[in-house]
Amino acid sequence: MIAKQNADGWIRRYHAADESPIRLVCLPHAGGSASFYFPVSRALAPAVDVLSVQYPGRQDRRHEPGFTDIHAYADALTSALLPWLDRPTALFGHSMGAVLAFEVTRRLERDHGIAPVRVFASGRRSPSSFRPESVHLRDDDGIVAEMRELSGTDAAILGDEEILRMVLPAIRSDYTAIENYRAAPDDTVNADITVLTGESDPRTSREEAQAWEAHTTGGFDIHRFPGGHFFLAQQQAHVLKIISERLVATAHQG
Repeated sequence: MIAKQNADGWIRRYHAADESPIRLVCLPHAGGSASFYFPVSRALAPAVDVLSVQYPGRQDRRHEPGFTDIHAYADALTSALLPWLDRPTALFGHSMGAVLAFEVTRRLERDHGIAPVRVFASGRRSPSSFRPESVHLRDDDGIVAEMRELSGTDAAILGDEEILRMVLPAIRSDYTAIENYRAAPDDTVNADITVLTGESDPRTSREEAQAWEAHTTGGFDIHRFPGGHFFLAQQQAHVLKIISERLVATAHQG
């Protein structure tokens, strides 16, 4: 068994499933934390061993500086994940997390000869579908307005001035990283890609979600749900069913 550690704080494992034949690594959205995926871990264990990624700059890592470049983010996260890749592994990312999942998979395939079995890309347009955005250049109130619009942040946090000021630097760093990210149309992974998208998501059109297909040399499927950018909250049961079906099928193939 490969030795495991918390790799400088990156990994949270809420419901350890040592006997599971497959692992799912969950990557949060911009400003998000590992605890966002606690319900996913609880629902999928013990059939799937779920790891939740904790980015620097929030919760127990709040004193660490955030990353402002997706490629540096992906480099660091790839290194942190290496001790955990002792079984077939898929990555699930929402919004910024989807891009990180893609970039980490590229690094694992290209630099380490490790082949993740699937990338679940949720709530994000394809890597090469660029939109000029500048939320990271807004003042604090402007960033809070964006968070309210997308409805991805706990209302209690938005109403607590002390907590809000504590997390805003991490959120600004994340927005800086994702809004300055660029990918070429021919940047691909070999892993299968499953796309999950909200039908009324203001940040991802139907065409931009479908464009993920060009970024894999493997299989591709797409699932559209009622709801906006954080459709996951309302569609949790359906999303978990899709994840579980894909992972169980992969485990049986193995």
